[in-house]
Amino acid sequence: MAAQTGGDDVLEYLQQNPQLAVWLDSLRVFCESSKQWSARREFILRNMPAFPAVQPGTSSRSLDRLLSLSMVWANHVFLGCSYPPSVMDMIKEMGEGITVQDAPTHKTAKAKGKRIAATEGDGDSCVKRNKVGANDVDTRSSGRTTIRPSSHKSAPPPQAPAEHQPFFNRLYKTVAWKLVSAGGFGPNLDHFEVLRSCVESCKQTLTCVFVPLKDITGLPAGRTQKEGHVCELRCQTVYMGTGYGRDESAARAMASKEALKVFQGRKVTVKICRRRFRGRDVDDLMLLDEQPRSQGFPPALSYPFQEEVLEGGSPQRSAV
Repeated sequence: MAAQTGGDDVLEYLQQNPQLAVWLDSLRVFCESSKQWSARREFILRNMPAFPAVQPGTSSRSLDRLLSLSMVWANHVFLGCSYPPSVMDMIKEMGEGITVQDAPTHKTAKAKGKRIAATEGDGDSCVKRNKVGANDVDTRSSGRTTIRPSSHKSAPPPQAPAEHQPFFNRLYKTVAWKLVSAGGFGPNLDHFEVLRSCVESCKQTLTCVFVPLKDITGLPAGRTQKEGHVCELRCQTVYMGTGYGRDESAARAMASKEALKVFQGRKVTVKICRRRFRGRDVDDLMLLDEQPRSQGFPPALSYPFQEEVLEGGSPQRSAV
């Protein structure tokens, strides 16, 4: 079934098997260039015999694994990413014989004498708030702080989704590759660590906002549960997920799990959506998948598109 030679032979083979060609084209990720897709398509074709359960037009775990490995291989070739030795050995063996014309070369730069606190685990890259509506912000990272006048409440600009989309396209690939090396999306996965490491490998930082459940107003009248915390995750001001837990760590883990679920589809999209924030509707930047939603979004715990005045009187916005 699979072509066993170079790019020209692959094209000829697909011309002779048009139904297979159409099915393969349906597997292309929308952000892939023609060059990247041509190489990854050949990777898939060459390795289909090793996955006998893969049948064109039929979803299966074998197909998911093959596609994930193809993305890991493409990321290594085109972006210079590296993975655990066992994964690297596997994709190099699977990619033998595939020639990529003008393949990019990658260099690794090492920073000297610099330690970034945001890379230290267990939430050092998080921003905390004790209460909804509280203005005290604890930014525990090594990023710079920009002081701006507190003028008026704002909203994400119309061009914001297009500006953020390239980053989240890269993050989508990074998460897919990370899940492959971790053995897939499962209940025993450290969801926060996976998400944090992927975000930081893309040179950004997760923002975590924690709110005690007892301080959230507007809960249903019949709800008696008042213990625990709610966590909201953002990256580059884009909302990613909300989770509840008995403590901050559990809430963050649940929010990370919800955020990772968005990356299980064919793509992720940054959109401006309406959400509730402190009793009013606002426009917010959100990361979404292609799944239809029957329910509304969780209310926002934070809103990074307005200036805030700290208790000491100094307006502050933090940029990581």
